Amino acid sequence: MDAYQQIIATIALMMGTAWASGINLYATIAMLGFLGATGNIVLPPALTILQDPLIIGAASLMYCVEFFADKTPGVDTGWDALHSFIRIPAGVMLAAGAVGEVNPALAIAAGILGGSVSATSHMIKAGSRVLINTSPEPFSNWAASFTEDLAVIGGLWLALHSPLLFLVLFSLFLLLAIWLIPRIWAAICTVARKLSNFFDRNRQQEQTTATGSHPSQQSASVQSSQPPGIPEITAKPDRSA
Repeated sequence: MDAYQQIIATIALMMGTAWASGINLYATIAMLGFLGATGNIVLPPALTILQDPLIIGAASLMYCVEFFADKTPGVDTGWDALHSFIRIPAGVMLAAGAVGEVNPALAIAAGILGGSVSATSHMIKAGSRVLINTSPEPFSNWAASFTEDLAVIGGLWLALHSPLLFLVLFSLFLLLAIWLIPRIWAAICTVARKLSNFFDRNRQQEQTTATGSHPSQQSASVQSSQPPGIPEITAKPDRSA
């Protein structure tokens, strides 16, 4: 492999591991560790620790847990919220480890880029799950989860075996993310506003039920509290002028 191909392969591995960790971190670690341990790929020195059987076993176990949590409506959103503090730092470390230990400055730059990429893929995954959970049926959650699992496996395979093709598709993903993230955020804000209005209406109904009358009826009763038979006193205009 010449120097150009080595650079392309390194960039693809760096971006691929960061992107995949933002979607399914445990599948990413388990796949890299298994392929490295079986001799199918040669991992950079900083990532050879992933080949340890303990790490492969722990990642595989957590992938099984995420496999079911990620397909349960409501639970998947809580799982994504918790993993906001896990996937993004892991993406930083995996991207930094992908470039090796040749240049510390290069590793730090790779970590910064990797953290941004993993945060982007995580935001799209978590935000889309919030919108999917507005539908009561579970089939859309299952379809989204299986699609994400296949995307992680296929994306890592491309990054390892066809790095140039992966980088082309990764560029398209970045363009899609630029277009998609603002729309996902706007849709989430709309859902949150509707939920807030729904709970406000319920609170007003509970208050009305507790007082036994509607607020407009209460204001009307206050206005009509003047004793009957007593005329209302109003000031007459001065006509002497």
